[in-house]
Amino acid sequence: MKKILLFITLILSSVLVKAQAQLAFPFQGGSPIMNRFFKDSLVVSPEIIKKKASGTAVFKFTADEKGLIKKIIVYYADDAILVVPIIEALKKSNHKWIIPDHEKLHDFILPFSINFNAPTNTSNATIKAAFDYYSKRKPIISYNQVPLETATLLPTVIVSYNLSE
Repeated sequence: MKKILLFITLILSSVLVKAQAQLAFPFQGGSPIMNRFFKDSLVVSPEIIKKKASGTAVFKFTADEKGLIKKIIVYYADDAILVVPIIEALKKSNHKWIIPDHEKLHDFILPFSINFNAPTNTSNATIKAAFDYYSKRKPIISYNQVPLETATLLPTVIVSYNLSE
């Protein structure tokens, strides 16, 4: 009898482990498609290029069972000018999110990193402009507790833009 119970327990535990291994990536097409989508959809504004801005922004957003984004929250951003193009790109991703079964809403945390590709012969003016931006930036940070609940942390989306002298 003990052997039968042990055998049943082992079979049930292996089924549960297999069920956890089948969790799909929450963006239609997977991680590479998500990265390509955001690299293509995120339009770096002329203001970002002019200021030679770069930095990180972390967003939490909620998607429903149809893949629609219901709420977007900025957890952190190195500067406010980085936020607007990212929000626009997130809005373009409606109907592409897949939430776990039996949930009406699901939260995702998505970090972005925006950087510039410096020209091969970078001038002192470009270096000074990048330093000026960095020294005068105004980060958006959260001073209060941030409830994460059951959020899914997604891989960082890295976006680079080219500078011209």
